[in-house]
Amino acid sequence: MPGAVTAYLGLGSNMGDRQGNLESALRTLDDHEQVSLVRSSQIYETEPWGFSDQPPFLNCAAEIVTTLAPGQLLELVKDLEGKQGRVEGFRYGPRPIDVDILLMGELDINWETPDLQIPHARMSERAFVLVPLAELASEVLHPKSRMTIGKMQKVVEGKEGVSLWADRGRRERL
Repeated sequence: MPGAVTAYLGLGSNMGDRQGNLESALRTLDDHEQVSLVRSSQIYETEPWGFSDQPPFLNCAAEIVTTLAPGQLLELVKDLEGKQGRVEGFRYGPRPIDVDILLMGELDINWETPDLQIPHARMSERAFVLVPLAELASEVLHPKSRMTIGKMQKVVEGKEGVSLWADRGRRERL
């Protein structure tokens, strides 16, 4: 894809067929003519963050290549979320799918609009984002902290709430 950039996305689901929701979102992204799914991380079961009285999430990260501009990619993921049944609710509440743009290309560290900030504003605080992302981008530098994603993952708090998701619901602790 001429003019394409690499982007990393974080995906999560805690309603319905959580794993199916993640897989459907990845297929939808890969089916878009301006997006190519390069690879995705393993799936992790994670404790809810921000509002704890809800079911656990399944989370993964995806590496994509896209010719979409950041705002266009945001529109695509918001449309995908809506088609998979996400409705606006309270912040950090339950949802069938959540797709966040974590990192994108060589964007300046000051990329910020009212609807989108890249790198994702709170990714450095969230083990459920950094553990799967480190599988794909451990050597990538976070533009603001100048730490690699792998280093950020090693020092983030909350990893005890992140478990590798295995077939038939078996859980393996990290």
